[in-house]
Amino acid sequence: MPELPDVTVYVERLRALVVGQPLEAMRIASPFVLRTVSPSPGELRGATALSVERLGKRIILGVAGDRYLVIHLMIAGRLRWKPRGEKVPGKVGLAAFDFPNGTLIFTEASPKKRASLHLVAGRAGLAEFDRGGLDVFTATAAQFAERLRSERHTIKRALTDPTLFDGIGNAYSDEILHAAKLSPFRMTSSISDAEIATLHDACVSTLNLWTQRMRDEVGDGFPDKVTAFRPEMAVHGKYGQPCPVCGTKVQRIVYADNEANYCPTCQTEGRLLADRSLSRLLKDDWPRSLDELDERRAQRIAAAPAVAAPPTAAPIAAARPVSRASPAASRRAGGVAADAPPVVAAAAPDSARKPRKKPRVT
Repeated sequence: MPELPDVTVYVERLRALVVGQPLEAMRIASPFVLRTVSPSPGELRGATALSVERLGKRIILGVAGDRYLVIHLMIAGRLRWKPRGEKVPGKVGLAAFDFPNGTLIFTEASPKKRASLHLVAGRAGLAEFDRGGLDVFTATAAQFAERLRSERHTIKRALTDPTLFDGIGNAYSDEILHAAKLSPFRMTSSISDAEIATLHDACVSTLNLWTQRMRDEVGDGFPDKVTAFRPEMAVHGKYGQPCPVCGTKVQRIVYADNEANYCPTCQTEGRLLADRSLSRLLKDDWPRSLDELDERRAQRIAAAPAVAAPPTAAPIAAARPVSRASPAASRRAGGVAADAPPVVAAAAPDSARKPRKKPRVT
């Protein structure tokens, strides 16, 4: 899912490309993407784009007449800037927005159809899309601590809750928690003031770092390659690979549609976090530490039976020569020819059978 760094760069590049340009046409390719009926797409034709903003993970395009296009990319939604009049892709295309200098293509590479477009009349109508998440860039340390402790959750769940914090998703929460050296499943009620201050700094620095990286990659172009899995990331999507800080293999827990990636040495004091389903299934067999995990792997390797050599093929007996004697000669010799077919007694035809006597009727 595009998160704060991705959406921020989308907004910046769209602002540079479309503000001051008229929206010549809006082509809706998928009936699932448009979630409102008023105003209609035709009513916005010719309206000049006046602003592009970010509202959480949503992109807000404001046009003349106090009207707004609200684009939510969800997990698989993406934006592409193409030459003017570009055809909407048949399989993944949702909509196209034509401007004199180019066309914005809205796609979704998922059959679940979660991405959405809302057309809103009046700025007050944008309030229903505001989830109320705290902006970590403008929040003070005290405000951040108060919001984090407002509900009892794991730290990862709290960071990714859009009603608590603004724009942070699954990928960057992994990177933030690794930078802060905190377990993703620590409870917010147990975290100290010093740890909260460290977490706040990690949020700001990590999101700034990745936003600037994306700006540098895109330059004057457009972010066509938005992904949650990047080779420079420390732990997200790096299961089984060495942590860039300590070299320990990154571990993960998969749940629902998400996953938590972490370094046991940097974040959990060498402990393996319990998977909610697998650890319940294995119970006492679930390893509690990296040393125990390595020990059990070694035991499995040692206990594995050696690969048996394939059995030696039995020598093939020499085939008996096929007798050329006739069946009659074989019978005279007191035997049956080796190649003679087995004798099967043929059933007598029905016509040759002795008919049954009909029962006498008295």
